[in-house]
Amino acid sequence: MSEPIKNRYEFIILFDVENGNPNGDPDAGNMPRIDPETNLGVVTDVCLKRKIRNYVETVREGVPGYRIYIKDAVPLNRSDAEAYAYLGVDPKNVKDAKKKDDKLDEKLRDFMCQNFFDIRTFGAVMTTFVKAALNCGQVRGPVQLGFARSIEPVVPQEVTITRVAITTEEDAEKKGTEMGRKFIVPYGLYRCEGYVSANLARKTTGFSKDDLVLLWEAILNMFENDHSAARGNMAVRELIIFKHDSELGNAPAHKLFDAVTIERNEGVEVPRRFADYTVMIDSAAIPDGVTVATMG
Repeated sequence: MSEPIKNRYEFIILFDVENGNPNGDPDAGNMPRIDPETNLGVVTDVCLKRKIRNYVETVREGVPGYRIYIKDAVPLNRSDAEAYAYLGVDPKNVKDAKKKDDKLDEKLRDFMCQNFFDIRTFGAVMTTFVKAALNCGQVRGPVQLGFARSIEPVVPQEVTITRVAITTEEDAEKKGTEMGRKFIVPYGLYRCEGYVSANLARKTTGFSKDDLVLLWEAILNMFENDHSAARGNMAVRELIIFKHDSELGNAPAHKLFDAVTIERNEGVEVPRRFADYTVMIDSAAIPDGVTVATMG
């Protein structure tokens, strides 16, 4: 792995959805999430991190150091136990082991960071209790995402669907089709803001320059291998990156985010595509010591 990053970053992800449900709310019958006060669409940070994890798992399958800690059908304690096995520690006798090695907690944490990309990136709470406590520590990740919100209010639509496959023999005698429903957002452009701390990368997880390159790649492509009928057409349209000249940064993050505005183009009454908007970056608002790059 390459050396840890030395510069602080902030970034903005612009992505859109067409005729799909970007993030269903289980407390509302799986309707697209919205802010009830503004009707702006919402996509959680957890949803976006899942897609980044899935992309990395796909393109780095079998590559040492790029495994995924939080994944389908793999209990967390199974991965935690690997750290104990690697260091030759019996979880039932961990107290005695710590008396012999006062750096055991640090070694367990480092093993997890070195082997799992998502721990190195987003952090994790690595404590599970089964028959014995498996405690690999708690890591605060250098990369953090906020909730994504749509640029304008969205109007979720309920679409009625039918199917010819009947569930039971008894139902087949009574009817030839079954009814169902799905929710979609006809179109929505979403904005998500994120942060990368070089300080945490250096002191805690070892998030590296190679990891950063992979992160940008994963963000740009996080919907490309995740298509489904439920989510419609989703795509990352633009990734705007602010790079500071220092580890702790040269400007407040909110001032950099405020320099980016998205406006609906004149004459567009109902936006239905990314080209209906204009993305503007106020270069005069970017202070010395910060550079801006766009990808997408």
